Amino acid sequence: MKAFTRKMQLGQFKDDPRYLKTVRQLLESQAYRESMAAHLFGHALKYVPELRYKKVVASQIAEELEHYEDTVKLYGGLGGNLEALVTDQLATGKKQVPLAESWLELGVAQFLFDRAGEFQLSLYRNCSYSPYARIVGKILEEEEEHEGFGEQVVKQFCKDKRKRPLAQKFFNKWFGVSLLSFGRPDSAANRYAVRVGLKNKESGEVMQDYINDIKPVMRECGLKFPPKNRIGAELPKGIDLAL
Repeated sequence: MKAFTRKMQLGQFKDDPRYLKTVRQLLESQAYRESMAAHLFGHALKYVPELRYKKVVASQIAEELEHYEDTVKLYGGLGGNLEALVTDQLATGKKQVPLAESWLELGVAQFLFDRAGEFQLSLYRNCSYSPYARIVGKILEEEEEHEGFGEQVVKQFCKDKRKRPLAQKFFNKWFGVSLLSFGRPDSAANRYAVRVGLKNKESGEVMQDYINDIKPVMRECGLKFPPKNRIGAELPKGIDLAL
């Protein structure tokens, strides 16, 4: 009965302009992340040393583009041209994710940026906007197939302690980028999205979940979090960066 009641309560927001605006915003963010992930992996394919890894990266590029296409189609159903919007963002540099310039940097980027994307998407697994919830479920299922790829690359590289400073350099760069996937924590927009069931918790909470998830790998590889004032992303109050 509780689930049915909640569903009926959420129904009142379907004609709410703020609800629809928020749906469009989350689709815009999702499409941009998927597009940039495809660009990131495509650009770095030339740095991938072995055929077996090249095939993994190539499959990820194809998947990211499929996810991008799914989001574009859903947005189109709401009356907008999402592909044009993302293309404009990329062309004008309004938003930009850096590109990896080495095999190790690609590994670090995949370990952090791709994993953050999975945690961010998990917020919408039971989204009250059911068309998006279906897309999210499909994406998360496919992401599981290549989960841990970047982690393996980083762990292998860091076995040689002399190479860890380079891994730390790339970690410092991509950690902040990965946190941007979650948006601004402790905001009115976050609270609204939770209240109407678009997401299941606020960004700051899932940001902490993500940080806790990468800590074991960091300890194994001898990596540290950069100082808070050099992370380059807004952090929620009380964030725990202790290793």
